[in-house]
Amino acid sequence: MITVHLKYEIDPDKLADFEEYGRRWVRLVPRFGGTHHGYFLPSEGDSDIAYALFTFGSLAEYERYRIAAAADPDCQEAFELARRTRCIKRYERRFLTPLETDA
Repeated sequence: MITVHLKYEIDPDKLADFEEYGRRWVRLVPRFGGTHHGYFLPSEGDSDIAYALFTFGSLAEYERYRIAAAADPDCQEAFELARRTRCIKRYERRFLTPLETDA
């Protein structure tokens, strides 16, 4: 299992645009076999940092999702929303795996 952790630097004056971007991806990722765990928006503290988490069964499944998303019209519309509004200044992507524990 692989969880993708995204850290976004966003434009706080364009939070509504970023929220729409996030809503779209929460619906899109499951179409490609992933589980979206949500977007986490600024509240207290930094007003320009947001996070997202989503999981795929493997890194190979994630790579297939990336290829499919690049060709999907709905995904392209979501990318275009971010480009057009410039609600995202930059982002960082990390790949995490859960710690296996004995129950």
